Amino acid sequence: MNVNKVLTKDYENVHLLGRRKNKPNQTQPVVSLPVVSLSNQSKGSNLFQTQRLSKLLLAFTFLCPSYNLAMQNWTIQKLLNWATEHFTKNGLDSPRLSAELLLSHVVGLKRIELYTHFDKPVTKQQLDQLHGLVKRADQNEPIAYLTGKTEFYSLELTVTPDCMIPRPETELLVERAIEFLRSRTDRQPAVSLPALSLVEVSNPFVCDLCTGSACIAIAIAKNLPDAHIIATDICDAALNIAAKNVEKHQLKDRIKLLCGNLFDPIVPQLDLEKLVPDSDRGFDLIVCNPPYVSALEFEKLGKNVKDYEPKSALFAGADGLNIYRLISEKADDFLKPDAALMLEVGYSQGQAVRQLLEQAGCFSEITIEKDSHDNDRIAIAKKQKATNKI
Repeated sequence: MNVNKVLTKDYENVHLLGRRKNKPNQTQPVVSLPVVSLSNQSKGSNLFQTQRLSKLLLAFTFLCPSYNLAMQNWTIQKLLNWATEHFTKNGLDSPRLSAELLLSHVVGLKRIELYTHFDKPVTKQQLDQLHGLVKRADQNEPIAYLTGKTEFYSLELTVTPDCMIPRPETELLVERAIEFLRSRTDRQPAVSLPALSLVEVSNPFVCDLCTGSACIAIAIAKNLPDAHIIATDICDAALNIAAKNVEKHQLKDRIKLLCGNLFDPIVPQLDLEKLVPDSDRGFDLIVCNPPYVSALEFEKLGKNVKDYEPKSALFAGADGLNIYRLISEKADDFLKPDAALMLEVGYSQGQAVRQLLEQAGCFSEITIEKDSHDNDRIAIAKKQKATNKI
């Protein structure tokens, strides 16, 4: 989660079906003809003034929904174009995308369906709702919180201010996790988890720490039908959102949510030593996108992050490394031989996290992978085959 980089990312630079505004030259006729009389020029000028006045009236109608003038003129196309121009003028990131997301939410259509229903009129109730959402967006409230949903790894997830909004950068962590789990050939027999509702668990066995909305756990489970995941988070409110997402994607039988700090809730719930032989105890993969914003970085965050997203999901001490220290100290006790630990890291934290993992003394291979912006993004540490006992 590189918060600073995410804030300025524009997902769509091309405005689908957008129209460029060309201001007519006031000193020339609106339409050039071989012979143009003064009366025709006057008519052209009047036409331009009429069109301009019409736009102003529509804008006034939208900004003042109680003023019911010409409400029947508001269509999806006009609202989409107006919202895009409004957000562009106010400096909102990804103005076209933001306009599409808000409008599709209000009228109950998919984004692509907006373009097949351009002429569909909106109701006064929808207009009022959109007006309220636009005003909140102008105050830097994230679009995902306004609509109550976001997309991550091609999956729709519920989000609220109780959990952090999943970032596109985190999808790289999911990709590497899926690749690693698919590459493992040491499949073990299924085992039973009496403490977790007698769910049958087969490899791969995954632990997702700081799960938040459960975006990582759900993305892994949807792409690996045999994966079983234990996901933990210290925030009970965030886990309530995670539970909604798990149920929404019908994964309650393969994802278990536990409330507590990192590994703490796993210990009383799961006796690994009784479940599998000593040589095979633990998880095939531990994955985590932890809080990693330092004190200095936190003060520099944009308002849409600092004022709205939960501080507990962002801030991680003076240097932003608090959670990495705790994970690197305990990960060995919960990993199978030749298993892996994968962590998302801040854009300049790669070497610092590498040093913490090296100090743990249990990893045979540590790599730091950069994202598409050439920033540190993923720390991957593979455990040595000689392991300590739990």
